[in-house]
Order: sequence, then structure tokens, then C-alpha cells
Amino acid sequence: MARARLPEGLRPETLAVRTALAPSQHGENSEALFLTTAFVQPDSETSARRFANMEDFTYARTSNPTVRSFEQRLAAMEGAEAAIATSTGMSAILLLGMGLLKAGDHVVCSRSVFGSTVGLFGKEFAKFGVTTSFVSQTDLAEWRAAIQPNTRLLFAETPTNPLTEVCDIAALAEIAHAAGALLTVDNTFCSPALQRPLALGADLVMHAGTKYLDGQGRVMSGALCGASKQIVDVFGPTLRTAGMTLAPFNAWVALKGMETLYLRMKAQSEAALAVARWLEAHPAVARVYYPGLASHPQHALAMRQQSGLGGAVVSFDVKADSPEAARAAAFQVIDSTRVLSIATNLGDTKTIITHPATSSHGRLTEAQRQAAGIGQGLIRVAVGLEHVDDITDDLQRGLSQLGF
Repeated sequence: MARARLPEGLRPETLAVRTALAPSQHGENSEALFLTTAFVQPDSETSARRFANMEDFTYARTSNPTVRSFEQRLAAMEGAEAAIATSTGMSAILLLGMGLLKAGDHVVCSRSVFGSTVGLFGKEFAKFGVTTSFVSQTDLAEWRAAIQPNTRLLFAETPTNPLTEVCDIAALAEIAHAAGALLTVDNTFCSPALQRPLALGADLVMHAGTKYLDGQGRVMSGALCGASKQIVDVFGPTLRTAGMTLAPFNAWVALKGMETLYLRMKAQSEAALAVARWLEAHPAVARVYYPGLASHPQHALAMRQQSGLGGAVVSFDVKADSPEAARAAAFQVIDSTRVLSIATNLGDTKTIITHPATSSHGRLTEAQRQAAGIGQGLIRVAVGLEHVDDITDDLQRGLSQLGF
């Protein structure tokens, strides 16, 4: 099955709609969903060649036309030679580690990344002799100082979850390459609609497609994007052996979600900026974390890297005199909402509110949370597509009760 033929030079918004495998003999306009575990081979000789060379389609754990379309579309949007799909975003990081690292290798990772990512690098990979140094997201000197002779990988998430810290991708790429290491950037928060890390020097891009690629909170998916020599030759064999394969149905849902990605990210980013400005002026709010605000420490860098938009995630600290009071106040705000969804996901068209210290970062130690800046009064809002005034009105229900 050949790749759909498209002219050169198409814009990313067009690639997000049109990149896929060519349609079948039936000429479907919407990409087909192939639900099958096996593919019938025309003869034994062809079957032997396909299994030996891992070409075409043989078995669903190794390849599927719907999944292939998802991979091609995401690669085109990221400006990558290739992409490989996984069952979740965390399985994409697992694939990254299994494909690149071995006992005795060293990783440098931002300490501000998603809580499960901290656990995977700091605990799970450590079982197999891979060590990780966690450093400041924004202090390049810490990244440089953490480099060791056996450093093989630098891993960053930008903006981070939930404090929206932004790292300098180009500068980290220089540090990694000077050490003979690779830089991987988790681009989940921005998606290729706002940010393309490969163009800034990163070697690999990781996605939790569960978030903005799907865009409506329906299915889980993940992916790695980069050069074919890594995606095809390194990660391909590992995925086929380990089996963290993306299901065709999930691939199809995310594939269709990507068609509206650019429209959604623009609209949600504009709404998030309005919410952030409203929160920044609220007397019960101690601090707002949002790259689109001029008060954000990395605002200028974020605007350069993220197409002039701040993304759709806003976090804020409520005012309180102690950690105990901060937690009670945060719970009061969250529990007073009637429109927003209390959940741990993000990237949905429905606005989601959560308490990071007891959800996404709940399994970290208090010391790890403090090092990452996750306080008990922190609330994260992943802004959806509701009217902005309805979002702020919903937040006001709880904030108005805090006595400020």
C-alpha cells in the first residue's frame, strides 16, 4: 500500500489533514480503520520476505495500516523522517529507554517533568543499571555540570507539567551533542501546532497522544519522532519484541483528532491566556504559571519557541498561610466548580481542573514535590473550548470563598 501522493511544500495545517497511506481500492475519503490481528500473504515466498525484512503488513503487533497513517501524519507535522506509535505516552518513554540505554548508561533529566516520568527514569530504569541526574529545567549550568562520560540521553519536557517551565531547546541540544548524547523533548503540551523541537536541534520528539493529538479525551496513544535510523532501526525492533503497540482503533481516533489540532490549539491557547490574566488579577491567587504572561520567567523564550502562543495549561497557587491551609483552599476551589471536570487528563475540549500534589505528582515524595515546586496550594487548569467567562465564573465560585 503506497503512501498517499502529495505535492511538496504543503503547510503543516494541510499535512495534518492529508498525510496518510493511500486509500484502498474503495476510495474512502476518511482513512480506513483496519481491525485485524493478521494479514493474509499471497504465497510462502512473499511471506518469508516480508517477515524477514519487516516490510508491508504481516502481524498487528509489528504493523497496521491505520497505525502507519498515524505515524506518517505525526512525522510530517513534526518535520521528522519517521515516527513510531506506542500504546501510551509513558510507553513511548519506556521504548526510548529500552531502545537507547543499557546498564551503565547515564541520563540527565529535568526534575520538573511529569511525575510518572520522574519515577520511570529515577526508579524503574535504575533497576537495570541506568542512572539519572535530575536538574533544574531552566538552569543550563546545572545541565552542563550533570554531564558524565557515560551520559547518553538528555530528556526535557517543555513546557513542564504543571508549572509550565520552559527550557531552551537549542541550548540543550548543543549541550547534548557536545557530550555525544541525544536530546529528547516531550512535546505533549505544545504539540507540533505550536512547537517543533527537531527544527530547534532536538534529536527525538516524544508525545503523549492521549492529550492534544486526540483532543477529546477518548483514547490513549504515544509516539516517538525522529530520524529513520533511530525510529526504524533502533526503536522498531524493540517495539516489535516488547509489544507496546498502539491499537488500530486508538490510532484512528487520534488520526482524526489531529485534523483539527491547529484550530484547537490556537483557540485553547487564546482562552488560556484570558483565564491566566483573570487569575493574575484575582486577590485570592498568589501566583500564576503560564508562558503567555509577560510575568512568566521564560516568557520571551516561550514566545520564540511556541509560535507566539502560551499553550492551553494554566496553573496557579492559592493564597494560604501554611501547607495545610493551602491544600484545604485548593480543594475548596476545585470542589466548588460545577462546569469544569475534576480529572487528571489534559488536552480535552472540556476544561479539566486538578490538584497536582495529590494526583499527577501524588506518588512522589514530599521532598521530590518540593524540589519540583509542586505545593499543596497549586491548582492546574487545562483550558478547553467552553466560553472563557463560564470558565472564570466557575473558578470564582471557590476563589470567592477564600476570604481575600
